[in-house]
Amino acid sequence: MKKLRKEAKWGYIFILVPMGTFIVFTLYPIISAAVISFQRYKPIGSEWIGLENYIHTFKNNLFYKALKNTVVYSVATVPLSMLISFLISIMIIPFRKRIQSAFKAAYYLPAIASGVALSFVWKWIYDPLPSGLLNSVLRVFGISNQNWLGSKKTAMLSLVIMAVFAGLGQNIIIYIAALLGIDSTFYEAADIDGATFFQKIRYVVWPMVKPTSVFLAITGVINGFQSFQNAYLMTGGGPDNATTMAGLLIFNRAFSYFEYGEACAQALILAAIIAVFAMIQFKVSSNDVEY
Repeated sequence: MKKLRKEAKWGYIFILVPMGTFIVFTLYPIISAAVISFQRYKPIGSEWIGLENYIHTFKNNLFYKALKNTVVYSVATVPLSMLISFLISIMIIPFRKRIQSAFKAAYYLPAIASGVALSFVWKWIYDPLPSGLLNSVLRVFGISNQNWLGSKKTAMLSLVIMAVFAGLGQNIIIYIAALLGIDSTFYEAADIDGATFFQKIRYVVWPMVKPTSVFLAITGVINGFQSFQNAYLMTGGGPDNATTMAGLLIFNRAFSYFEYGEACAQALILAAIIAVFAMIQFKVSSNDVEY
């Protein structure tokens, strides 16, 4: 009995550090943000104003525009990124392990690169001047220069393309791991039945990697709704707020206009929307998935 108590004591000691880290750096900021959302926050002498920050947020047209932009960005980015990653993973799998590793390293490299550095590279690609890479390529086909990031028609599309190609690496790594986990007997049974390559993909591979796809879809939507860096570094939310995401709007309210209470209210509303979307997505897409 004493031995069990001693082991339990050491167990509590070992989880003390991660629990303390969670409380200090996660739980406390969430509770603090919830309290500040009901205040007109000042470093000294904050004023309690109840639901005023939430009411002002729901009356703000820019908040709805930012939510719309965020939804469009996520809906466009997540399925496209998953589809391209899945197709690339299918093409990588037949190679030997060394070649697979080379491809995985090449595709994963942008994920470990600095976001600021990547943004400068993509700014050069989208440069409206003739020296911009994309305009240089299009000029070969007789297409005139485009102001990719400065036009409302192309700014969001430009961010979506950047997000898709910059975020393939992680999805490819996860899909390859899932594909390697499929038992070869399934392929052998499909060969006996005379299944074609595309039939194997449809009836064997896709059902077997569906749990992975559900995971990537849910995490992708969450990351998409939290998107901030791309819009902040590439367009600043312009032109005419065409690329203002919810995360960028919250950042501007807090650190440009110093409306910390309203920023906290918007952040909590966004967190609630993300939670609802994630639950709906999990409920709809995982009915026939076994983990």
